[in-house]
Amino acid sequence: MEQGSGDARWMGVGRSTGDDSRAAAVEAARAAVTGPEPKLLLVFAAITHDPALIQEGIREVAGDAPVLGCTTHGEIGPGGPADGSVVVAALGGPGFSVATAVAEQVSGRQREAGVEVAGCAAQVADRAYRVLFLLTDGLTRDQESILRGCYAALGAGVPLFGGAAADGWRMTGTYLMADGKVLTDAVVAATIASDAPIAVSVRHGYHKIGEPMIVTSAANGRVHTLDDRPAMDVYLERLGAPAGAYTDLDSFVEFALPRPIGVQRRSGVEARNVSTEIDLAGRSIGGGSALDPGGLAWVMDGDEGSILDAVDEACREARERLGGQPPIGMLTFSCAALRAVLGEDGIRREGDRLDRAAAGTPFAGFYTYGEIARTRGIDGFHNQTLVVLALA
Repeated sequence: MEQGSGDARWMGVGRSTGDDSRAAAVEAARAAVTGPEPKLLLVFAAITHDPALIQEGIREVAGDAPVLGCTTHGEIGPGGPADGSVVVAALGGPGFSVATAVAEQVSGRQREAGVEVAGCAAQVADRAYRVLFLLTDGLTRDQESILRGCYAALGAGVPLFGGAAADGWRMTGTYLMADGKVLTDAVVAATIASDAPIAVSVRHGYHKIGEPMIVTSAANGRVHTLDDRPAMDVYLERLGAPAGAYTDLDSFVEFALPRPIGVQRRSGVEARNVSTEIDLAGRSIGGGSALDPGGLAWVMDGDEGSILDAVDEACREARERLGGQPPIGMLTFSCAALRAVLGEDGIRREGDRLDRAAAGTPFAGFYTYGEIARTRGIDGFHNQTLVVLALA
């Protein structure tokens, strides 16, 4: 159990490694609820657990407090990353006001779903600081449109933070949890309003290589052409890839996982995974995230050192943005693709960095199929990054 508190706000984190879903949820929730008036419980659970039983267990502990959550590709918390566990983060105290929302059947109406869930921002008490927390189905395409809908409803004054649910790299179905329901093709959201600062930060550990390319054709999470040539060939040529990556799917994935494409956004160059939506015959590449036609893109590279340095930087920046007030806790979401790049030893070192950055403050998160962090501009969907939400 980890606990942090301010004068009227607290955050707690609990974890259980038990196999029984309901009992594990009870154990984790009891450890997480460390103060009065729980306002929101967030649960991140392995795909091997039963989301319905998890919610039953949390309700036993937290009563009517809203519960949102999702399945993962690994759970993050004090003590390091884990598989097969249930992690619960709880926020409470009179200094928080929380309202939640759910949008279902999102595919084909992503922007409208974003507008819909952003409506919960109108239901919180008038407090100085707010953030819209989002969990999405990790297999839904065009996640950016969900965030653009949120932005259209809320404007630039409310940051966005969250992640896309995962399923242990099975790619067969991720699950969201809200209101006691188990959901797919959905978005669940909570507006968190606070008397104290809330800060969002995002970092990736990749650098651009060479000159930019133009995305000349892209749709449905794939890039078809770069500079009017087949995207796969341009990408591999720019990186000097081995011959096998041109013709063998496994070789391409192994080569591409640590080498995302960078896309130009107002907030900087963002990383996009291109190793999961591959068409060898059609020569298209992608990772399910939109790359807008006409935009600039770069091939990118990085290594464990640069990725872990980005972990330090994201945590440092989030804490600094609290304006000198001490954090009561953090949410830390990392990418499933980063886990594949770092390997098991690497993610343990990532966990050590998070432990040091937290400095005894509770933190929780999961390995996602996409990270959400928007502080500037309309976009805020990321791959192969660490995103951090710090609460004072």
